[in-house]
Amino acid sequence: MGVVFGRFSPPSFLPERDIPDLSGKVILIAGGNTGIGYEIAKQLLLKNAKVYLATRSADKPAVAIKRLGAETTKSAIFLQLDLGDLPTVRKAAEDFLAQEEKLDILFNNAGVMDCPPDLITAQGYDLQFGTNVIGHWFLTELLLPALTKSYEQSQVPARIINVSSVGHIWAPGNGMDAVCLKASPERDAWVKKQGMFRARWRLYAQSKIGNIYISNYWAKTHSDVLVSCAVHPGGIRTELTRHSVSWFQIIANYLNYPAPMGAYAPLWGATVATPAQITGQYLVPWGKIGKPDTVPFRSIRMVTSQSASGS
Repeated sequence: MGVVFGRFSPPSFLPERDIPDLSGKVILIAGGNTGIGYEIAKQLLLKNAKVYLATRSADKPAVAIKRLGAETTKSAIFLQLDLGDLPTVRKAAEDFLAQEEKLDILFNNAGVMDCPPDLITAQGYDLQFGTNVIGHWFLTELLLPALTKSYEQSQVPARIINVSSVGHIWAPGNGMDAVCLKASPERDAWVKKQGMFRARWRLYAQSKIGNIYISNYWAKTHSDVLVSCAVHPGGIRTELTRHSVSWFQIIANYLNYPAPMGAYAPLWGATVATPAQITGQYLVPWGKIGKPDTVPFRSIRMVTSQSASGS
């Protein structure tokens, strides 16, 4: 629970002051058109990075890219990505790899929160788990050649920043209940037993634990070429609460910090912290190491070969 109180300490890291020049760096931000992702993109453009905004539709990114251009005099690049449909994730990765040989930093930042349980992905997974975990995991898997190429060219590990949340502490038993992760009669019974309010938040919490697990997976299995960490960005005012009940939105908007501060911890991990400091770690506001409340993770088969191939 210490991470909850970490957000009250003043930041010692300031992006404008502390991020070095990033000329020549290629960076992809999943969910970069609003909220924390937008603020991450802004700071990276100000430091001369080449930035891709990977989002589901073209309308909002077009507005964001125009605004970023006005604020930074730099232009971000749109990449269409729907994390809730695995064949489109594959298409997004193919489109990126057709344009870029390397990828220096990947921000797995997109996500949904507190969704109605009847919302599922194209492959039948719970929308929160499918979008927040499976979609990001599959995207990262497909982009490994570019992440590896970054290391080969620079001898500096590429970085994967996986945005999690302190909300992971609400997961049942600080772990995962696999029965509720994919649409089935058993899942319907689980939701009914939990109650609608509790089920929505437990599904979100499990997805945020999933972000921590996959972050640690990449750190362990590809430590020779990359750095991977999970991040709790803090209580931040963004569009993430759009599915929540009105009273929760009012409280969150009153208590939470503005979106620019949500970019601090992810940017610190991506640009300033040393690889040894952060790989396999859990970062908390406003750029330091915390400790997640999770149980040990053994294994989970997240994606079948059939669904991942789009067949």
